Amino acid sequence: MRAPGFWWQTPPAVPARLLQPFGALYGAATLARMRRAGASAGVPVICVGNFVAGGAGKTPTVLALAALLAESGESPFVLSRGYGGREAGPLRVEPGRHGPADIGDEPLLMAHRVPVVVARDRPAGAALARSLGASLVLMDDGLQNPSLRKDLRLAVVDGATGIGNGLCLPAGPLRAPIAGQLSETDAVVVIGAGGPGDAVAGLAQAAGRPVLRAALSVMPEVEARLDGLSVIAASGIGRPEKFAATLRQAGARLAGERRYVDHHAYTARDVSTLIAEAKAMDCAVAVTEKDMVKLAPLWPAEARDRLLAVPVRLRFADEDAIGALLRRVVSGSGAAAAAHP
Repeated sequence: MRAPGFWWQTPPAVPARLLQPFGALYGAATLARMRRAGASAGVPVICVGNFVAGGAGKTPTVLALAALLAESGESPFVLSRGYGGREAGPLRVEPGRHGPADIGDEPLLMAHRVPVVVARDRPAGAALARSLGASLVLMDDGLQNPSLRKDLRLAVVDGATGIGNGLCLPAGPLRAPIAGQLSETDAVVVIGAGGPGDAVAGLAQAAGRPVLRAALSVMPEVEARLDGLSVIAASGIGRPEKFAATLRQAGARLAGERRYVDHHAYTARDVSTLIAEAKAMDCAVAVTEKDMVKLAPLWPAEARDRLLAVPVRLRFADEDAIGALLRRVVSGSGAAAAAHP
């Protein structure tokens, strides 16, 4: 399902206003759920979530945090629900054994860089991670999930879209009212520039929550290859236009776009269509890392030179600030100290 366009229109459009009463009910129920007490994991838990439905940059944020924690001597494990996969878990993801249909595309992507446990039951997943040697759990998504007690709650915001029209599902993209969600969040990570992200940053600062700025960049070796390259941008992510913009910023020339729904399950027919279009336009097919884990097994070897994955990495503008938050969690100071230094 793709998010309806009126979610991002400000002031809210007529469809949003008509749905606003339903959104108020949904948001109130979600906020009440967020405020429930969770179970202890036995190790610190850092939750990386977002205020809205859809993509905001959680996966690269989780990977960046995992790298920082590993550099400091920690053994972080990612805990994911495994959206889109058939396995309920708890299980540790093994890239050579599990595919995206088993455990979802994002867990498979992350498992190439950090240990990942998939579990619909988050406490059971955290227990498995701890038994496997996790010194800390990075909870991928789940800001609104109360099952585990969280030591640090980070909300990721896309600078270009922010919180859309500011209304709750189904009237807008918010999962619960922004003021209530900020009260259940310890810091906000704004990725990329944009007025909508600046507005959320202002709300966070007014609520006494630290704001961490971050940016995504293409890996240098891939950026060098993209410069001047003609490509079809193919993606099944929450905001495909963001991927197209990333390609343009890297110097690529867009010959066309293929936009699929988030977490799209690619088929052999999809692959044949993409290859045929690339040959007709004499160009490559550029895809996100998330899409690559699903496309690579289907892509024929003889056309492999036309498929290009575009990995991105997240960097915090102030690494000392995020480092201080992480150290407080690891040292046992907890979320309250992190939120109010």
